[in-house]
Amino acid sequence: MELSQLIQQFDVSGRLVTVMPTGNGNVNDTYLAIFRNTFEEHQVILQRVNSNVFPDPCLIMKNLRLVTAHVHEKLEQHCCSADRIWQMPKIIQTRDGKDYFADETGSMWRVITKIPSATAFDEAQSLEHAHECGTVLGYFHWLLSDLAPETIGDPLPGFHITPRYLSAYDEVVENVPEAKARLSSSMEARRMAAFIKKRREFATVLQKALVCGELKTRMMHGDPKVNNIMIDDFTGKGTAMIDLDTISPGLVHYDFGDAVRSICNPAGEEESDLRQVVLDLELCEAFCSGYLEQAEKFLSEASKFYLFDSVRLITFELGLRFFQDYLAGNIYFKTSYPGQNLHRARVQFKLCESIEVRESLLRKLFS
Repeated sequence: MELSQLIQQFDVSGRLVTVMPTGNGNVNDTYLAIFRNTFEEHQVILQRVNSNVFPDPCLIMKNLRLVTAHVHEKLEQHCCSADRIWQMPKIIQTRDGKDYFADETGSMWRVITKIPSATAFDEAQSLEHAHECGTVLGYFHWLLSDLAPETIGDPLPGFHITPRYLSAYDEVVENVPEAKARLSSSMEARRMAAFIKKRREFATVLQKALVCGELKTRMMHGDPKVNNIMIDDFTGKGTAMIDLDTISPGLVHYDFGDAVRSICNPAGEEESDLRQVVLDLELCEAFCSGYLEQAEKFLSEASKFYLFDSVRLITFELGLRFFQDYLAGNIYFKTSYPGQNLHRARVQFKLCESIEVRESLLRKLFS
């Protein structure tokens, strides 16, 4: 079915002007659709949910409805005392009242509102931007802090539980012939494997803290990198978190670590010169000041203690996931050239080393 026909299945007022690709996500196919009439314009986001990544798209939509309903109500309650207009995407239903549309191939499509007059950047633009990113994530965590984790289904069981990724990596190395071939034929791949081996014991640090009661299960975003944080075009203030498919019960530490990882490495995930891959302490301090201003409402002292470990661990975890996907044949992450996931792993492991040598400074910053 043509995109123009798909978008017409949803209840958007006006006449369709265009549907065009937007964003640079690694998972879902995303399009911007524009509708107009004689006096207004509506811009919405059309997405095909990747069933290879999300095995239960219906669960994702159920979660999205529960989360957005909870957050929209809370935002309305606190709008008068807030220093800005906080926003959250809204589901646009099909013309027959459903949250999604299944095409003739069985693919699931959904439409959500676009956050207006706001931009998500691929990297930190300034210290002020980093501070706003921290503020948005901290406020987002607070918004969900009173949502019972058991009410939300887990869209990706095991997502952001590092020991499980380590076990999955071991499974690929042991049982996938192509993985063994890639390891034997690449010195760089063997170096990545050695990096992982040296840090195996560290992979359990957050889960052990959860088991012993130092940390507690909360609602986490799951993918809070910088280009999922919307900044108001006019005020420069953060206004919304987007890309909500990975919201699930878990440890907010994984969110915190992932945000620091993506925001405080100006070189990004695809940098070819590894000498440029380094954790920027000024950006990190700016982000943390914004985050902790909001997170003080719900974070315990024990939770703060593990913030450094979360930054180091999530960086290691993402490198591990990129490397495993490379060995398995690029099943999860989209690639545009051979060896891209191997290079992505190299970048994350270099960043992990940068974080490790700054441990004492970062622990002071997070305390």
